[in-house]
Amino acid sequence: MKLKYIGVLGLLVGFIACNEPEDVILEVEGPEMVEVEAPALTAGNADFSNYVAVGASFTAGFTDNGLFKAAQENSFPNILATQMSLAGGGSFSQPLMSDNVGGLIAGGQLVLNPVTNDTLFKPRLVFGGETPVDLKELIGPVTPTTDFVLNNPTGPFNNLGVPGAKSFHLLAPGFGNLANFPAAANPYAIRLTSGSPDASIIELAVAQSPTFFTLSEIGGNDVLGYATTGGDGTNLITPTATFDAALGALVGALTSGGAKGAITNVPYITDLPHFTTVPFNALDPNDEDNGPALVAQIPTLNNVYGALNQIFEVLDPTRVILFSETEANGVVIYDETLIDLSAQITGALSISPAFSIFVQSLGLPEESVSLVATLMGNAYGQARQANENDLLVLPSSSIIGEVNNFSYQALLNFNLPPALAAQFSVDGITLPLIDKWVLLPSEQAEIKTATDAYNSTISSVASSAGLALVDLNSILTTASTSGIEFDEFNMTTNLVTGGLVSLDGIHLTARGYALMANKFLAAIDATYGSNFIAAGAVAKAYDFPTNYSPTLQ
Repeated sequence: MKLKYIGVLGLLVGFIACNEPEDVILEVEGPEMVEVEAPALTAGNADFSNYVAVGASFTAGFTDNGLFKAAQENSFPNILATQMSLAGGGSFSQPLMSDNVGGLIAGGQLVLNPVTNDTLFKPRLVFGGETPVDLKELIGPVTPTTDFVLNNPTGPFNNLGVPGAKSFHLLAPGFGNLANFPAAANPYAIRLTSGSPDASIIELAVAQSPTFFTLSEIGGNDVLGYATTGGDGTNLITPTATFDAALGALVGALTSGGAKGAITNVPYITDLPHFTTVPFNALDPNDEDNGPALVAQIPTLNNVYGALNQIFEVLDPTRVILFSETEANGVVIYDETLIDLSAQITGALSISPAFSIFVQSLGLPEESVSLVATLMGNAYGQARQANENDLLVLPSSSIIGEVNNFSYQALLNFNLPPALAAQFSVDGITLPLIDKWVLLPSEQAEIKTATDAYNSTISSVASSAGLALVDLNSILTTASTSGIEFDEFNMTTNLVTGGLVSLDGIHLTARGYALMANKFLAAIDATYGSNFIAAGAVAKAYDFPTNYSPTLQ
């Protein structure tokens, strides 16, 4: 029952030349268009001569589940620096990767990915016609050539974006020291430190005496790790007090030399397609690919759950698990907030004559009743079907309807026949999806509470320090509801087709980063008296793709 993403890309992205800042076409009364000279560009009271960008994945240009050269060149800080160069800005150096494959190696070996928590660094995602797929699935075996042990570039770098970094990581000495990897160092940070391995990211920024800075998506990873792991406790939300202290220290250091700057708040990350693409009712009998197989299984499923439902009807009717042959069905999930009914289920099934008959109908001996009752109690003690309030993380699409090998092997160890062990190990159908695949309403509330607290601090600090504030929160909310206009395009958060968010469902596309750069320019104009927007010194949507070709190497 693997899910499919809906939608295909209808057009290849075209490219046109940027308009010169003084050549802006404005509409006037009447059917004719006349050329109106735009005002001359001014920096206002900002000094862009030495711009330094501090942040995490968005700052680095991470996209399509990877960091690669073309994506870095389309990072929002590099786009900003291009426009700033028209108003006195200087050169902008980035720690470019060695290729367009994506991913890192260490001494020629693949290593753990601290951003995605995948076992190995994987190549970037590309569009495979129906779904996002690894680059290697379209062009064959690929190996990243960016080695953070053997070939790190030499700084200093204006772009100090570190994918995966939380707020406090940017203050941590040794975060870029190879000797601390993997316990306390990030490989992307290792590529930035050059001859100062113990320098913190913020120290590397301040050492360059910036005249202007951006501090972006600070706080994003502080909640994102919790969200992408389904709130399972392996990646906790950063406490507000820790975040507040980190933000204060970061802004204090960056402004200590008189630099001006711009900062973003934190979006509601659960609006991203990583959390909204996979439907809670993914088991659809009307699906043309998987529906017939599901319909054939439904009588058996309802028979299996029938014994459980009799118990649920008495103890908690909201947990009844029932599959429809005509309507889309919620996947079966584990809900840690529910009272654990394992003992009650085990006890009731153990003494049920009907359950004994059911167990024997599966080809098991009568003496297996107690064992099977215990196994079902353990499996379904906190189970229910998902509803519209639950969010399934994007990777769950690859495991729903698949046999869970861990469960399968465990049931084999209890001497269940292989076919039966497989039947009771189907993720989301006969085996509840574990915590890491689902964001429960309570976990979503934790993320929102933390995000609101972070944003309150960001707003206060920005105001006190006189910084421009970019409201990423409202930008993403708008994009996820009605869409947000960028030149001739309506950018939405739909995976693959929306144009704003890349194929990993979290990070932006190149066009999305261009839109973000323009939002920075608008905030800078409003705060420092520059006029990038009025002068037309902005990024143009057509100059930036929404996806990269698989042949880009």
